[in-house]
Amino acid sequence: NDYPAEAIIAAAKRLKCDLIFMGSHGRSGFRASMLGSQTQKVLAQSKIPVLVSR
Repeated sequence: NDYPAEAIIAAAKRLKCDLIFMGSHGRSGFRASMLGSQTQKVLAQSKIPVLVSR
């Protein structure tokens, strides 16, 4: 799939997951406060709870 966030959400639905776990890059400074674009999309679009680890 050319749309990773949508593919992650679709797979989680298909597998009947209770939670989506995503890792975030270990950046420092200002960029540390920002999440990756795909993580942001999953957080915004998923009805399944999402846990993000840094």
